[in-house]
Amino acid sequence: MAEDGRTGLSLFDGVLIVGGGLIALFVVIWLITAVTAVIWFVIKLVVVVAVIGLVARLLFRRRS
Repeated sequence: MAEDGRTGLSLFDGVLIVGGGLIALFVVIWLITAVTAVIWFVIKLVVVVAVIGLVARLLFRRRS
């Protein structure tokens, strides 16, 4: 039998494309969130270490 003359994407193809796009969008959002969380953690760690170092420096400078 010959084709019925339909060309282009079927409904199933459209669902697959939209589903793949949504999955890709969720992965990108998750990656951006994870990278931002790591960067924010490093910034907080540097600030805490700097404050502890400053306090320790001030305390040891007064005692000696």
